[in-house]
Amino acid sequence: MSEPIVVTGLVLSVAPQSEYDRRLVLLTKERGKISAFARGARKSNSALLAATNAFVFGTFTLYEGRTSYTLIQATVKEYFTELAKVQPSVYYGFYFLELASYYAREGIEETAMINLLYISLKALLKENMNNQLIKVIFELKTMVINGEYPQTFACLNCGAQEDLVGISISRSSVYCKECLSVSADMIKLTPAALYTMQYIISTSLERLYTFAVSSEVLTEIETIMKQYVNYYIDKSFKTLEILKMMC
Repeated sequence: MSEPIVVTGLVLSVAPQSEYDRRLVLLTKERGKISAFARGARKSNSALLAATNAFVFGTFTLYEGRTSYTLIQATVKEYFTELAKVQPSVYYGFYFLELASYYAREGIEETAMINLLYISLKALLKENMNNQLIKVIFELKTMVINGEYPQTFACLNCGAQEDLVGISISRSSVYCKECLSVSADMIKLTPAALYTMQYIISTSLERLYTFAVSSEVLTEIETIMKQYVNYYIDKSFKTLEILKMMC
């Protein structure tokens, strides 16, 4: 048997496997998204029982197989158990895991995405943070990390950096007031919404959840991100359907 490896990561999803086992999907810094089996993890006396749940962040010791891994040990740094007690925040959290899983691939270094997930889950636990704002921040920053986000700093048509008053979903860019007729799917963009999107795109993760916006600006960015996600992501997320019913 090969030597065990140790990875740092976060549990994206868990499913029962046979009578006592669990199958995990992990997002790891070192190896991207991987599947791992936890033998006997569903037994009440298993050392892996608490560690094999969604949201768990820590280090995982694994044996590597041909098509999957076997989890043999876990050192948990954060369980996020308090998130399960807060609704609808927990469903926002599950949506973040789903979106991260959509983009993640095996063999790709995922430090930035794991760090974003970690601070976003922490943000959901803050009483003074708006969950809908956290959601649009997470969506846009996830697309930034994965290289699929709108260009917001200059007009795509003429290059102007002033009077940017519209955004085209299909062309993934903003336009100045002189070029609004270029794209048929143009959405009007206020200066406050534009600045907020520019800030989310360009700022560091440490400063990502340190601001608030008006309800009008939030509604505007929500409308843009909803259309953007629907246009560029070919997947329906179950947790989004649950959130629609709850919120």
